[in-house]
Amino acid sequence: MTERSGQANDATGGPVPTTPVCYRHPDRETYVRCTRCERPICPQCMRDASVGHQCPECVDEGRRSVRPARTAFGGGAAGREGYVTKALIALNVLVMLLSLASARSVGAAVGGGGLGGLLGGSTPLTDWGSVLGLARLPDDTIGGVADGQWYRLVTAMFLHYGLLHLLLNMWGLWVLGRTLEAVLGPLRFLALYLIAGLGGNVAVYLFSPANQTSAGASTAIFGLFAAIFVIMRRLGRDTSAIVPILVINLIFTFTVPHISVAGHLGGLFTGALMALVLAYAPRLRRNLVQAAGGAILLVALLGLVLVRTAMLTG
Repeated sequence: MTERSGQANDATGGPVPTTPVCYRHPDRETYVRCTRCERPICPQCMRDASVGHQCPECVDEGRRSVRPARTAFGGGAAGREGYVTKALIALNVLVMLLSLASARSVGAAVGGGGLGGLLGGSTPLTDWGSVLGLARLPDDTIGGVADGQWYRLVTAMFLHYGLLHLLLNMWGLWVLGRTLEAVLGPLRFLALYLIAGLGGNVAVYLFSPANQTSAGASTAIFGLFAAIFVIMRRLGRDTSAIVPILVINLIFTFTVPHISVAGHLGGLFTGALMALVLAYAPRLRRNLVQAAGGAILLVALLGLVLVRTAMLTG
């Protein structure tokens, strides 16, 4: 579009100055110009800038040229809202409700021995989805990871034995998850959570008796404990408050009956490795190194599953 300004000739042939008009609204006179392109703009087209006003096109161009805010580890700023943490908690609660619904009675799901119901009784859903090497199931069939039910290595991190078991794990996820998601971004945090949970379940498969079941988000939660220590150290922040909490949880792991030591330690170790990949990836090739590091961890875990399966079925 053209700008109408300059001079015109009157009836005697002399120059007559004209008033500039808005480049978007030719019927509106204005003396205000965009500070970037210097085109005249009317009050309707003015957009406040750090100095003066800009036209709508220059504002849109500036927004396109500004890179979105990223965290120190390459994640998106949306992690500050904690959407992934909230979604994971909602998913765990939903699965708990499904587990209760699958039980013959609510009491069967909430009751059970071990620390006042912390490790409550099993339900048909936990029988279906918990980590199990190879054993005879309640329906008198043979099942387990070694029998091809690899899904158990994933589903187990969303199943819980009783309400108290669920509440304790969700409290840990709420406290740790929001901080880590804000620092890492949603996608990297989700990758950390899932890989740590998978690593803990693979450790259960490797080191626990083949007929012993295990389930719970604690494999992933222990991975978050390790990760927050690594991340805070990388950022140069104080970690003195983290160590006592981690030590207390480790004491519970080794002293409370029926807690999966392999699952907790496996999640802790895998979470620490994934956190190291995320925290120390070189800036120039950060996305590539982080993705490759996560893929290597997954391949290594799958390799361990294959070795254990060969041992149980060979």
